[in-house]
Amino acid sequence: MSRLLLQALLLCAVPALRADERALDLPIGDPARRDREAAVVLDGITDAARGDTLTPPELAARLDGVKLLFVGESHTDAEFHRVQLRVIQELHRRGRQVLVGLEMYPVPEQPWLDRWHQDKGLTEEAFVAESHWYKNWGYHWNYYRDIFLFARASGIPLFGVNLPRAAVQTVRMKGFDALPPDERALLPERIDLESAEHQRLFRAFFGSEDSLHGNMPEPMFQAMYRAQCAWDAAMGWNALQALKTHGGEKAIMVVLIGSGHVAYGLGAERQAKLWFAGRTASVIPVPIAEEAGAAPIGKVQASYADFVWGLPPSTDPLYPSLGISTPEQRSGERYKVILVGKDTPAAAAGFEVGDELVSIEGVPIDEKETSNRLMSEKRWGDAVVCKVLRGGQERTLTAYLRRRGPKARSAGAAPAAPPQVPPSSPPATPPKSPSGDRR
Repeated sequence: MSRLLLQALLLCAVPALRADERALDLPIGDPARRDREAAVVLDGITDAARGDTLTPPELAARLDGVKLLFVGESHTDAEFHRVQLRVIQELHRRGRQVLVGLEMYPVPEQPWLDRWHQDKGLTEEAFVAESHWYKNWGYHWNYYRDIFLFARASGIPLFGVNLPRAAVQTVRMKGFDALPPDERALLPERIDLESAEHQRLFRAFFGSEDSLHGNMPEPMFQAMYRAQCAWDAAMGWNALQALKTHGGEKAIMVVLIGSGHVAYGLGAERQAKLWFAGRTASVIPVPIAEEAGAAPIGKVQASYADFVWGLPPSTDPLYPSLGISTPEQRSGERYKVILVGKDTPAAAAGFEVGDELVSIEGVPIDEKETSNRLMSEKRWGDAVVCKVLRGGQERTLTAYLRRRGPKARSAGAAPAAPPQVPPSSPPATPPKSPSGDRR
C-alpha cells in the first residue's frame, strides 16, 4: 500500500450514513425492532416502536422522562439542522430544562461556549472568529446559526462534547494507552470495542463500490474503528458529565452529532449505556428517496432510530466546496492534496493528487482555518482562483462552483450525500466515501 493511500485511509473514519443505503436496512440494533420496518413519512415523525406518526409537540411529549437524546445530522444538509432546532424548541416549550451537547467543539473550547451563553456583548462574528469555528469544525456557520441564536435567546447552555483532534489521531495510530492524562480524562474508563453489530454497521458505511476503502486491510479497519469508538464514547461521556453538573430534575441533554454516531443505537448511545442507567433515545432525520412517481413515503429498519423524521429528497449543499482532501498536518511548508473528488469543481479545474496548495484568492494557505474561512465566503456560481505547486512549478487553477443538478445526481455521477467529517479534520465535499478533510 502506498504511503499516499495510507494517509488517505487514516484521514477517514466517520462515514456518511447516506453514502450506502444498505446502512438503513440492516437487521441489527434493538432485538424487538430489528426484524421489521418503520415507515418514513415526509414531514412526519415515526415512533419506530409503536409505529404511529407524530407531530413535533407530540414527539416532545413522548420524550418525557428521557434524559439523554441523540439527534443525528448530515452536516451539510440544512433540513437536518431544521429538525435539530425544532426538537430543541419543542422540548423548551414543553418546560424541559434543555442542555445541548455539540460535536462541533471539543471539551477544551467550553469557555467560548460559556461566553456565547453569558456575554450578550459578544457578537456573532467575534464568536465565530475567536472560538475558531472554521478550525474546530469547518462546515459553514450558517448551517448551525439558528440553533446557536435560539439557544442564546432562550438561555439554553451549549457544551462541547468532542475530543481534541490530536487525541483522536493518537487513538487511531497508537491506541488509548498513548493518550496523555488530560486527554484520557475526556473518556470514560470503559470503552467497548467488541460489538460485532457495530462493526458490521461500520463496514456497511463503506459501500462495495468504494475502491479506496472497500477492501482495506484488517489492521487499518480496526484502527479506524477504534477512533470511531473513541468519538462515540467521548461524546456520550462528556454530554453526561455536563448533564450531571448542570441538569436538574426536568433536564434533558440533546446531543447534536453525525447520524453515523447515532444509527441503531450502536454508537454514542451504546457507549453511554455502559455507565448510565437513565433513559436515552434517538431521533434521526431520513431524506426520502427521489423516484419518479413515488409517493412521499419510504421505509427503514425499525431499529434504525427510536424516532425517524421524514425529510424531502437531498439536494446539493447550500454552500459550495472545492472537493479536495489534504492531510491534517502540512507536508513541509504547504498542504498537499491527497484526494480529488470525482465530478467536483476541483476535478474540473485540473487539481491533481500531489499538488501543494499555495494560496486561495491570493491569500496564502498557512492553516486549514484560513482555507475553510475563505471558502465560507463563496457561493454557488462563484469562481475560486487557486495557486498550487506541481513538480516544483507554480500553477494557477480556477475552480467554478457549479451544482450538478438532480439529473446528474440520479444518474449516479455525483455523490449520494456529503460525508460526515470527523473532528480530526474539518471538511468540504466529495467522493462517495467516509469522511476526510475536504474543501
